[in-house]
Amino acid sequence: MATDLDRLTQSLARNLKRWRAERHLTLDALAARSGVSRGMIIQIEQARTNPSVGTTVKLADALGVSITTLLDQDQVARVRLVPREEAVRMWSTEAGSHTTLLVGAQGRGPVELWDWRIAPGDASASDPHPPGTLELITVTAGELTLVVDGEEHAVPAGTSAAFESSVPHTYRNAGDVPVEMTMAVAIAPAH
Repeated sequence: MATDLDRLTQSLARNLKRWRAERHLTLDALAARSGVSRGMIIQIEQARTNPSVGTTVKLADALGVSITTLLDQDQVARVRLVPREEAVRMWSTEAGSHTTLLVGAQGRGPVELWDWRIAPGDASASDPHPPGTLELITVTAGELTLVVDGEEHAVPAGTSAAFESSVPHTYRNAGDVPVEMTMAVAIAPAH
């Protein structure tokens, strides 16, 4: 039975090749556009490595597609159901923090829905996304410290936030109980 990691590696390899070809990008052009080395792109396309979330985001942003689009096995269904066991865990720590990409879609621009759990003391930093990318979060447990372009914002349970994520941003749990939140990301269409 394929693991999440196996599914992620195979889907990413297949879809990265497909979207790079569809965008008429050479390996060198995608490397220059994404900031990911040509060698790493080759390894990903040959399913020989499982890149970090940051690398995957850079490739998706450079192609103008969502991470879901790069990982998805079925892009043709009108209604696509994603059972919990098929959602892809993208980041985790030994302390128990994790993010899971629940579902995504490709419309005018990619849209993704994420489930997050951040253990006390853990944090996840993100590079800037393309201009016009928006993130919406709602915290359901704990208190999130949201850092956007160096400015900290306390987001307690029951509170939601929206921000343009074209600047560095970090999700941090400075408390002593886990933070649980749901996040939607609307990525600006590639031009």
